[in-house]
Amino acid sequence: MKYSQTVVLKDGSACILRNGTKADGQAVLDVFDSTHAQTDFLRSLPDEIKFTAGEEGAFLQEKTESDREIELVAELDGRIVASAGIEALGSGAKMRHRAAFGVSVDKAFWGLGLGRALTEACVRCAKTAGYRQLELEAVAENERAIALYESVGFTEFGRNPRGFYSPRTGCWQELVLMRLELDALPST
Repeated sequence: MKYSQTVVLKDGSACILRNGTKADGQAVLDVFDSTHAQTDFLRSLPDEIKFTAGEEGAFLQEKTESDREIELVAELDGRIVASAGIEALGSGAKMRHRAAFGVSVDKAFWGLGLGRALTEACVRCAKTAGYRQLELEAVAENERAIALYESVGFTEFGRNPRGFYSPRTGCWQELVLMRLELDALPST
């Protein structure tokens, strides 16, 4: 699925939201490592991903060529500072309507509107792909992210009190399960 949009951030700078490309493999891995080291709110730790730059580039290219999945990057002043994507939760008749959403933004760029811009772009892409429901899991302590998701229309449908176990803190992290009914949104 192809996507490109220029958005103006809260500080007035222009940011390009676009498909990740094969050539972006190393840059996306670098931002993945930094975002996952900066917060305990994401699904994995930086050292758990063992992709090479070439493998990441191939993954990005595969998402660009897909009509049902996407991986977007946010490019600011020629540097990738965030990523987001949608992934099918199943291909069979009973699951084909559902997709998972995820986003991560380098902490140096929090508060500029990148998370919102990427979330809204992924919602549009999910609708275009024909999904009827977009789903995510957010760490309950991540109140800023949950507020963002709610402002876009996501609603909570459950909680998993032992969703993550953080080796950083030695504690369980409760996950808030959220969904957005795409077929209930007005057409754009």
